[in-house]
Amino acid sequence: MGENTVRRDRRGQVGRIGEDFAAEFIDSIGWKILDRNWRTRYGELDLIAADGGTLVIVEVKTRASHTYTDPVAAITPTKLRRMRLLARQWLAAQPDPAPWWEVVRFDAISVQLDVRDPEDRAAARLRHHRGLVE
Repeated sequence: MGENTVRRDRRGQVGRIGEDFAAEFIDSIGWKILDRNWRTRYGELDLIAADGGTLVIVEVKTRASHTYTDPVAAITPTKLRRMRLLARQWLAAQPDPAPWWEVVRFDAISVQLDVRDPEDRAAARLRHHRGLVE
């Protein structure tokens, strides 16, 4: 197995751990998860949730390094524009009658994992960023 494959496998593992933490957090605050890892050829939405009458599109950023002070710093204006496009596509793909959403909001959940033991929940730091704007 080459070095790039090992790096990709670790990145995938770290991402899955972070998304699981984020989904558990969303569940713990009473939101309903409507979809996870929804994909089109244009990209992927990590988590789509309902907070009452608000549809929340959640980008999960996970790191097991200290490259960023907060992993949310990796969300660029281009990424946010792509999230908006994908949200429109997700809404259009819903069966009739689709629920009517009072508000559509874009949030981020950043997860900083321990470098040595990414699965150590006690060492993980999770931050919820509500209402991302460009």
